[in-house]
Formats: sequence, structure tokens, C-alpha cells
Amino acid sequence: MISRSGRRVPDWRYGAALALTLLAAACAEHPAGPVVPPVTTPPGKPQTPPLVDTTPNPVPEALRLSHLPGWDQSDAFVALEALRGTCAYKKGRGFAAVCQAMAAQDFESPDQIRIFLLHNLQIAPVTTDAAGLLTGYFVPDYDAVLAPSDEFSQPVRMRPDDLVYVAGSQMTPPQTAAKVAARKVGSKYVPYYTRAEIEKKPAAATYYMRPEDYFFMQLQGSGFLDLPDGKRVYAAYAADNGYPFVGIARVMVDRGILQPSQTSGDTIHSWLAAHRGEEAQKVMNANPRYAFFSIVPDQTEPNGAAGLPLPPGSAIAVDPAFHDYGDLFWLDAHAGSNALADAFPAYQRMVSALDTGGAIKGDVRADLYVGHGDRAGVEAGRIKHVLKMYRILPFVAQPEPASPTP
Repeated sequence: MISRSGRRVPDWRYGAALALTLLAAACAEHPAGPVVPPVTTPPGKPQTPPLVDTTPNPVPEALRLSHLPGWDQSDAFVALEALRGTCAYKKGRGFAAVCQAMAAQDFESPDQIRIFLLHNLQIAPVTTDAAGLLTGYFVPDYDAVLAPSDEFSQPVRMRPDDLVYVAGSQMTPPQTAAKVAARKVGSKYVPYYTRAEIEKKPAAATYYMRPEDYFFMQLQGSGFLDLPDGKRVYAAYAADNGYPFVGIARVMVDRGILQPSQTSGDTIHSWLAAHRGEEAQKVMNANPRYAFFSIVPDQTEPNGAAGLPLPPGSAIAVDPAFHDYGDLFWLDAHAGSNALADAFPAYQRMVSALDTGGAIKGDVRADLYVGHGDRAGVEAGRIKHVLKMYRILPFVAQPEPASPTP
């Protein structure tokens, strides 16, 4: 799903909705809820009266965040996490003053956060009224063990030592691509092994998974591995073999394994599990692309392409051709008339651009990271919302014009 240190993420990593669409051409429908529950007052605890903003706001009225759609109903703590993500990436660039001011404060209530944001940030002029698309993505949790068995037979493969990336012109025969996954045979660089070839090779592995889970983790690009002793480790995308992605849903339909109406991700996963072994492996081999992983023991949230942990609900993936990592945005996304059943009706919040990927293309296009695990997966699969994006910038007071010299 995610690249490290700014490397481009693989094409398949975009969310339950998008990755399973590539895989299965259809998503299973499940009820979903908002990624962040509303902040409520515990029973019996008196409500704190709203904090009144008594200081003059230096931001011009027309540029204040209070004009953003959904501002009053949004979760201030989600916005604060987004700003923290932007500050962690941009550091001294543009946001330095507001980041220093934020770090110097202890926020105890949503009202304190809102007042701070209203006084230190502004809406950038809107450059387009075009509507785009918001989708969602998540990182799954999978069971894993430390020794292989009939059920857990799939080794979690690390990046192999013989996998290199070279210029296409160095390949035999030459290719036009800027970089190609390759292996060296004698003095020549040739394409790396396919999925079928890789799976026939022995692997010195520490962790083992169910083969169907591993296949789906490769589609997502990363995952958390839950071990029998209760420990959890993060399997991060490390490299791939460079082959184009092939969705196996069409393959399964063409081979008469499934009907066109049966190609949900859940159905495909269940079939692979029920036919675990050579039969399922032949189907998975129809997708020659193969991802390798690295293990991060203490990671609680995945890193995005910006190289920073992704705060659930406050981070998005964007197209780097239009936006920079660390850019701050306001999302105004609505399910609309074509909403999937039980989709959360609207996402209106501040987010930081900390990730990217091959399936996210265009100016008004975002993929919201909603967390990891089953609940996040359910929600991610329901997000397909009409989107408007507003860029948020630090407010910088303009100096007063100098008085004319008498």
C-alpha cells in the first residue's frame, strides 16, 4: 500500500473500495459509520460552556475557516491531528510560525482548538469549482504464526537481495521505462521473476500467513500481523517485481469458477481459502505482480509516502502532480444520489496530504486513510463521495504601510 521515504506506492494499494475493485470489479456492501465518533460529554458530568473568542481575529473575514462548509459541526481534534501531520512534514517551510505556536499550547477543549485555527490559518483562493472524488483506504489485520503449517503455509517474503531497479535502457532487451525491476544474469539485466516463479523458490521467513490473506495483503500493500502471543507487527511494502497488476476476478469468471455477480472481494477470498493449495495458487498466479515486505515491530500506524505515520481520519493520499506532501486541505464530500447503502453521508474535515499512489489522479481527488482492522475496512469500502477541496494556508499578517515622510 505505502511507499517508504517518499517512494511511489504501488498501484494496487488504494483502499478496500479501490483495491478490491481492481481485484474483483465489485465491492461487498456493508454498513459503515463515521471514522471519528462525535465528542460527547460523559453521563453525569456537567457540560462546559463554550469558550468565547474575546481576542481580535487578524484573519480577514472572507478568508476565515468559519466559512468552510461543515466547519461548526466538524471534529476539532481531527483538524489538530491534520495540522500536526503537516507540521511534522513541512517543519520550517511556510508553516513554521503556526507550528511553533501550536507546539507551545496545551489544548483542552474543541473550542480552544477552533479559536487557534481561526486565528492562525486561512482559506486559499479557490482555483476550481470542479467536483472530484473521495475514496477511503485502510490497512488490514491478519493472523500470522512463527512456524509453517498446513493452514499457515505462506512465508512473508522480504525484499530479495537479487532484486534491483535499473534504467530500462540497461535491460536485455532494452525497455522504455525509466526504472525496471530486474535481476542480473551474467552481465545482463533481465526482468525479475513472476509470481509463479517466486512462489516456487524457498524462503527463509520469520512469519507465515494463510496464502489467501497474504495475496490480499499484497493487493493492499501492507498489513498488521497478529501473532499467537498477542504481539502485533507491521508488514510494510518494501519492493515489487515490476510486473503489471492483473485482477483475478475476470480470470475466475473466464475460467467458469465464479459468476460475474459473485466477484466481491469476500467471495474471492472465501474461494481461495476453500481451495487452498495448488488450485488456488494457479488462480493467484494469474496476477504476476508480487510485493515484498519489511517488518516494523513497534509501528502502530502505517507510514505514508511522505515518510510519516498516517493519523486515521486526518490524512489523505493525493496526486503529487498537483499537490505537495504536507499540504493542508478541507474536505467537503457528500455521498450524493449514487451513494452505496449505509454510507456515511458526509466527510467535512481538515486533512493533511501525507500519501499518494498510482490510482489517485487529478487535482480534486483524495483517498482518506480511515485506520486499520475490520471496522476501518468496512468504512473504507463505503466511501465514494463527490468531493470539493479547499486549500488551507498559514495566515501571515501583512505589514502596515509605512507612513509618508513629511
